[in-house]
Amino acid sequence: MGTMNAILFLTDAPARGRRFARNLETLGSPVVIDLLDPFEVTEVPSRDAVMAVVSDLSLSRSPQVAGLRKHLDRLGPRRPPLLCLMHEDTPRARAQAQALGADRILKAEDAAGSLAQALYGLIAAKPDSDAVTATTASVAAADHVLERMFDLGRSGRAPEASLIADGAILVVDALSKADIRTWLDVVLRFDDATHQHCLLVAGLAAGFGQKLGLGRSDCERLTQAALLHDLGKSRIPLSILNKPGRLDAEEMAVMRRHPVLGHEMLCGQDYPDEMLGVVRSHHEALDGSGYPDNLRAHQIPDLVRLVTVCDVFGALIERRPYKRALNGGEAYAILKGMAGKVDLDMVRAFRALAETSEAAVRAFAS
Repeated sequence: MGTMNAILFLTDAPARGRRFARNLETLGSPVVIDLLDPFEVTEVPSRDAVMAVVSDLSLSRSPQVAGLRKHLDRLGPRRPPLLCLMHEDTPRARAQAQALGADRILKAEDAAGSLAQALYGLIAAKPDSDAVTATTASVAAADHVLERMFDLGRSGRAPEASLIADGAILVVDALSKADIRTWLDVVLRFDDATHQHCLLVAGLAAGFGQKLGLGRSDCERLTQAALLHDLGKSRIPLSILNKPGRLDAEEMAVMRRHPVLGHEMLCGQDYPDEMLGVVRSHHEALDGSGYPDNLRAHQIPDLVRLVTVCDVFGALIERRPYKRALNGGEAYAILKGMAGKVDLDMVRAFRALAETSEAAVRAFAS
């Protein structure tokens, strides 16, 4: 089997296994195998293609344990990380998991919300993880932060500041270990347009901060602002947010409320004013033609200007049903032509990042 970055999901309950495995699709390519069906035709991925193994079965029953051990033996002594879901959390089951060499044990009832995050930790910590595998794990973990953020937003609650701080650390760490091309290559495969955009902007912000020589804390602060910038979209009707075509004037008016909606949710929480400014003002323009407050140049802080450049570039390289994705050179040319709208000094500083991203963006746009 040619699937790279496969997650081998070994189960004795295929319907349950497929349900759990769907939560891992942004982390890798789950391959669900029913250990109790000897006639199952699922093609097993090659040893080199497997980046993690999940055991979703009873560890107190011999046939299941024997089937699991067979797959682990096939992967050899340097097998990928093993995570065992505990359906019977007993001393015997835990002892069996340890005997099998489990790298992590997770109660099955916690799997729905914690499985991807737990698996990410194992994959990212593996010493010989390659850049693509480690970045894929980082993107998946950051996406779970966004999922939590948007779930809270849809219920009218602000995400806790610690959640966004953790998400920024994931992104900055990933961009410290791999270049922006690898981040974009993973994120541009996303189906969810809103999550994809936020992950693009966050990665571009982290990479931009590093190119500018910002210190670690400033890079994290910039990346937090990028993760938060479109929080208000959680309050926009899905019929508008996920519309497959261009928005009409009435729908656009609703969409343009998202900066104010996001800002209102975060006011009074543990967020600094500069971060609130990014959420409210990332669609402002230097000539006063932006929204929602028609701010002019001297009223727009540097942090907002940085995120705006990343936001515009990210939007240009995304593919939508009504527009093609631009390659990095085309997107940068449009940015350069936005004199009076965006900060051209920052655009010039962004050029190195745009050039570095060109290979990934061109491959996606083609």
